[in-house]
Amino acid sequence: MEINLDNKGIIITGASKGLGLISAQLLANENARLVLMSRSLETMEEHRKSFANPDNHLCLKVDLDNPEEIKEGINKAKTFLNDIDAVIHVAGGGLGLRDPIINGSDFDKLYKLNLRSIIEINSLILPEMIKQGKGNIVLVGSVASTDAVASVGYNTVKAALSTYVRSLGNEMARYGIIITGILPGGFIAPGNSWERLSKDKPEVVENFIKQRLPRGFLGKAEEIFPLICWLCSDKASMMSGCMVPIDAGEGKSYIYP
Repeated sequence: MEINLDNKGIIITGASKGLGLISAQLLANENARLVLMSRSLETMEEHRKSFANPDNHLCLKVDLDNPEEIKEGINKAKTFLNDIDAVIHVAGGGLGLRDPIINGSDFDKLYKLNLRSIIEINSLILPEMIKQGKGNIVLVGSVASTDAVASVGYNTVKAALSTYVRSLGNEMARYGIIITGILPGGFIAPGNSWERLSKDKPEVVENFIKQRLPRGFLGKAEEIFPLICWLCSDKASMMSGCMVPIDAGEGKSYIYP
C-alpha cells in the first residue's frame, strides 16, 4: 500500500530526541514539510541541517507548560506551513515521579505535559482542520495506558490520554479528521529513557527484557515509525478514535480504548 506524504505540513512535538527525532528524520525522507517543537532549539537545529531538504523544516523552541508559548508556536507553524495536515504529539513522560502517593502538584506536572499541552495545541489547530475537511492527529500513549506497569501518576495520565483520543476521535470523524494514537511498549531511541537506562543501569533493562518481552530484546523507534506514517495518511480513515498497541507482546490487556 502506497502512502504519500509528499509536501504534507506536519507538526511534531518532542522533536529533539527519542521517537520525535526519529519520526522527523524519516518524515523528512518522505518529503513532508515539518515544524519541530521542543525546549532544545540548538539540538533540533543541529539535526534539521542533516535532514532531507532542510529548508523545508522549521524548529521552534516551545515550553509545553506555557500556553502562551504554545499559542505563539502554533501561529508560527501556521505561517510557515500554510496548511497543517497532521500533528504528531510525541512529547510526554513520567518526569521521574514514582511515588505511588502522588500529591496534587506533582500530578498536575504530569497532566500538563502528557495531556493538557496536547489539548491546548489541538484547540488551536482543529478549527482550521474542520474548515479544510481533513487532517490527522496522532498521539503517543503507552502500554501503561491499559496496563498498570508504570508509576501511578504516569499510568493515570496515559489512560486519560486514551480516553481523550476515543472521545475526540468520535467527535471529529464527521469532519474528515482522523484522531488516533499508539500504545508502544519499551523501545530504544536516541536520548529516551530506555537508552539512558541501558547505559546507566543495564541490569534493570536485562531484567525487564527477561520478564516482559517475548522477543527477548527492546524494540527500536524505527519499528514504530511505519505505523505513525500510516496514521498520518488518509489511508487511516477508519482508525479515528483508536489507540493502536505496538508492544511486541509486552502488553497483557485484552481491552484497548
